[in-house]
Amino acid sequence: MHTNGLNKALKLQFGLINYESRYLTAEAFGFKVNASGNSMKKKQIWTLEQDEQEGLVVFLRSHLGRYLGSDKDGKVSCGAEKPDADCRFLIVPQSDGRWALQSESYQRYFGGSADYLSCFSQVIGEQELWAVHLALHPQASLLSVARKRYAHLSATDGEISVDSNIPWGVDSLITLVYADGKYSLKTCDSRFLSNDGKLMKESANSTSFTLELKSGKLAFKDCEGKYLSPVGPTGTLKSGRCSKPGKDELFDLEESHPQVVFQAANKRYVSVKQGVSISANQDVETDMETFQMEIDKQNKKAIFRTNGGSYWTLVTHGEIQSTATEIEVNTMFDIEWRGQRVALKASNGKYICTKKNGQLSAVSDSVGDNELFLMKLINRPILILRGENGFVCHHKTSNTLDANRSVYDIFSLIFNDGAYHIKSANGNYWSVSSNGLVCSDGEKSEDFFLEFVEHGRAAIKCANGKYLRGDQGGTLMGDGTCVDVMSLWEY
Repeated sequence: MHTNGLNKALKLQFGLINYESRYLTAEAFGFKVNASGNSMKKKQIWTLEQDEQEGLVVFLRSHLGRYLGSDKDGKVSCGAEKPDADCRFLIVPQSDGRWALQSESYQRYFGGSADYLSCFSQVIGEQELWAVHLALHPQASLLSVARKRYAHLSATDGEISVDSNIPWGVDSLITLVYADGKYSLKTCDSRFLSNDGKLMKESANSTSFTLELKSGKLAFKDCEGKYLSPVGPTGTLKSGRCSKPGKDELFDLEESHPQVVFQAANKRYVSVKQGVSISANQDVETDMETFQMEIDKQNKKAIFRTNGGSYWTLVTHGEIQSTATEIEVNTMFDIEWRGQRVALKASNGKYICTKKNGQLSAVSDSVGDNELFLMKLINRPILILRGENGFVCHHKTSNTLDANRSVYDIFSLIFNDGAYHIKSANGNYWSVSSNGLVCSDGEKSEDFFLEFVEHGRAAIKCANGKYLRGDQGGTLMGDGTCVDVMSLWEY
């Protein structure tokens, strides 16, 4: 998916649920497919790819990187390494938001139950309908395709406005909440968007939308069959008059990178307010003191983007400025995670220190007070964690947490001097017991430390010095000894 926006549009990943409420599943053995999954785990996640030449044609790729296909007799398989003519499908959206999938080559519809899947039906019946459950992390930035502007909470107007040039600050965070095949849009202050543009404390029929896809973009259809679109000068997000989605009704979901503020040893915030020099000389946090942190996928180094779109970069004599417009070696920094503080190392191998005048300069060989920074994540007041095997969710019958669910619970993330407290909806806190179990019913808060070590994923260190991880049985534990695939979390 291409995007006009600042960040990469997210590849659409989802689960497909049949009429018996079972998920389409790709088995590793013999590349077989069935509709037997009870919930959305790795095997039930499909990636939508579009034919570049013909926008209507889609390919469905399994978690094994193989493509769903059907032959002329309606026999279904999922073994193709590259999409061929048999893998070409058309999405036929229904009024209730479900999809029928039609083989482009043979004009037949895909459906069935359990092990009995085929693509042979000439008509769309109940067995040929699939509900779509988005699998991507539900927190994102929302970009209007027509306006090329981002949605954000406008607290003064009590609406979501679509008029930001960049998705900056906590107000630009949108959370998609899935329930019974429909989606709600939740703002950073935990209110739901209603189809009349108002924000509601509770979800209702008017806050539920079915998701439709049109040439790789998303449209949100309300309970009356009308679509969300930006209206008026501020782009108030509400249902318009259209009952068919045109360009005004289309949106991209973009990855929401972490945005942070830094406080230096002089207790002042790092800022670009004074021009190109990056200095710790401000007493308040504004957009000028907020930096977007992007972790490079290959070398895992951090890049810091300013709200003007430029990057931190190392210049002569070790000074750090915001003059770079392209990402290159001098715009990359190593972050050292030192409990409640971080140290930053530039491409010259020196640590960044705060000089007496507040100027940031990479001139230090070792880390003392002047090389330590308090780093605060500002755009995740509500936390949703997804690990290798699924989302983090309260266990149904105990005070522990599951780390392998296809549904998620929403937690509050509270900053505390370089550490974070994690709070459940019932007001109790996460804590780690002596045997390493993470419990969600603590009356006292415990410190957790976020380490942004990979693109889109963080490790979370507990007060005991160990990392949060999902164990084999799917329980969330606080006993991980290293950062590995089981202890990394999309957040």
